[in-house]
This record gives sequence, structure tokens and C-alpha cells, in this order.
Amino acid sequence: MPGKRWRPAVSGLLWVGVWMFPLLEPAGTIHRGPAGVVAGVGLGLFALTYTVITTLGFDHRDDLSRVSTAGFAVVAALGVGLAAAYGEHWLTLMLFVGTCGMAVYAGRERVHVAAAVLASVVAVTVLLGLLHGALEQALITVVGTLLASGLAGAVRQMQRLIRELRQTRDALATAAVAEERLRFSRDLHDLLGHTLSVIVVKAEVVRRIAERDPSAAAAQAADIEDIGRRALVEIREAVTGYREAGLTAELTRAKGVLSSAGIAATVQRTADPLPDDTDRLLAWVLREATTNVVRHSGAQRCDIEISTTDGAAALSVVDNGATPGSASPGNGLRGLTERLGAAGGTLEAGARDGGGFALVARLPLGRTW
Repeated sequence: MPGKRWRPAVSGLLWVGVWMFPLLEPAGTIHRGPAGVVAGVGLGLFALTYTVITTLGFDHRDDLSRVSTAGFAVVAALGVGLAAAYGEHWLTLMLFVGTCGMAVYAGRERVHVAAAVLASVVAVTVLLGLLHGALEQALITVVGTLLASGLAGAVRQMQRLIRELRQTRDALATAAVAEERLRFSRDLHDLLGHTLSVIVVKAEVVRRIAERDPSAAAAQAADIEDIGRRALVEIREAVTGYREAGLTAELTRAKGVLSSAGIAATVQRTADPLPDDTDRLLAWVLREATTNVVRHSGAQRCDIEISTTDGAAALSVVDNGATPGSASPGNGLRGLTERLGAAGGTLEAGARDGGGFALVARLPLGRTW
């Protein structure tokens, strides 16, 4: 989503802006005249380029774009050129060159490049210090460069780890949903495997004896019909149990699925035993809501509450994850709304003011459908 895409850039810009104050030292040495104008323009261009490229570097991506590479080259050229031209007070610019290099190159696949860039910055800083007869100032700048660059590299690595943790959590969420589907598939396989095998065997018997013993073949065919009818009943019961499990059982399943996805779940139930129709329908709503939380929210916490007020049963599912980017409901929410509406109930779903997503389903008590 666009909002998520810009969050790293904004946080990177804030982080970069906090550390711009050392540029006040070279800025204070600029005097009036043509040389001062050139120095001021060069320093302004350096600050602007550094800010843009370093901010982009703190964006969570590990891909190295041509813009980042070219931008760092400009930052390095301006930093070295200004420090060489205007004296020891401008050596501070090398600190920014090192920080920018770490922000751009300190991704997982480019640690060796970042180390080479940092070593080059340190060597150039020492050479510039010797050029200006300010070796002590150069060494102080080297220490500052190492500290600032190390901090920038640590932040970049922390961002990478956070991104990998989020990807792992998403993978666990997907695996939890897939595991539930696989369980149902295994149940159906076990249910139908034996039945179909018996039907096949009996059908072969009918084929072999149909001509010489029609009455026996008819009896076997009747058995096949009976087995098929029983299998249909068992399948309907299995599917009904899967789709319309009781609310108590569904609460247990929901906590297990949420826990497998790394989401802490709390359940509060103050409602008395509900009518069967209400219990089954709210269990279905809870299943759909839990699936949405696991697959789409990226939440760390989910609170489930079941209560009865004013002659109606209410189910509330609230998470602290990301808000869907579109205001229009998806097929899942639309299906919930239609089914609850047919039963005289309502569904309210949307973003919370404090962040996260809330779904509240209400059904009247004492009504059958």
C-alpha cells in the first residue's frame, strides 16, 4: 500500500535530519565574496544530495538502484572536493560521506562493499588532514565517522531483520490457513477412501455376474446404492461440521490458528448458551473473521468477545494490525453481511480510531431461520 511504502522513507528522513547539525561548522567559515558563494552553493548541494540519498538508503529495500549509486558518487565527490578546497573545518563532511555510504551499501548482500567504502573514507580523511596540516582534526573526524557509520549500518541491519521477521510471520499465517485446509482434505480423504474402494469392488462383481446371475447382480447393485447414500450423508455431516462447528469449538480452533500465526489472542465470553442457529452462525462468522486477521492484518494481538445485550448476541473481533487500504468491503465481508442480514442480524466492520480493525456481528435471540 502507498502508506506503507512511504513509512520507511519518512522515518529515514527524520533520522537523517537529526544529525545535520555538524554542518554548522563548515557553514560558519563561509565568507562573503565569490569564493564564499561557491562554498555556500557547494555546501547546500552537498546537504541536499546527502539528505535525499541517505533517506532512500534507509528505505527498507535491499535493491541497489542507479539513483542511489550515482547519488552517493555525487555526495563523495562534493565532500572530498569541498574538504580539499576549504580547509580543516570542512573535514566534517567526510563523516557524512561515510554515513551515506553505509546507508546505501549496508544491505545484507553488500557488507563487503560497505566496508570498502568506509575504509576509503577513512583513508581519504587522513590524507586530507595531512594536506591541511591538521592530522589531529582528521583523526577526530575519523573516530566520528566510524561511530556514525557503525550506527547507520546497525540501523540498516536492524531494518533487514525486522523485514525478515515480518515475512516470517506472514509465512506462518499463510501456513496456518493452509494447514487447516489440509486437515479438512485429509478428513475427506479418510472418509471417502474406504467407501469408494468398496463401491469399485462391488461394481466389478456386478459386471462379472450380471449375465449369469441377474438376481445376485441386482442385490450387489442395491448394496452399491446403499453405500453411496450413506457416503453422501457422511460427507454432508463432515462439511456441515467444518462450516458450522459450534461456537465453543470454533473459539478453540481460532485461538490455535492465531497462536500458530504468532498473534496473541484473548477470549472473553459472557453470553449464556446460545440457540443452535445463532451459535452456528456466529461460529461461521468467527471462522471468517479469524481467517481475515491471520491473512491480511499483520496484527500482533486479537481480542475476541462474545456477549448478549438487549436481546441480541454480539461477537466482536478486534485486532491491532494494519487497516485495509480500500474502504470497499471484500467478498468475505460482503458474504458475512448478506448471511447475517438474512438472519435479521447486522455486521459492522472497519478501521478503529486508535489503529487496527474491528468486526462486530449482532444477531437477535429467540429467532429461527
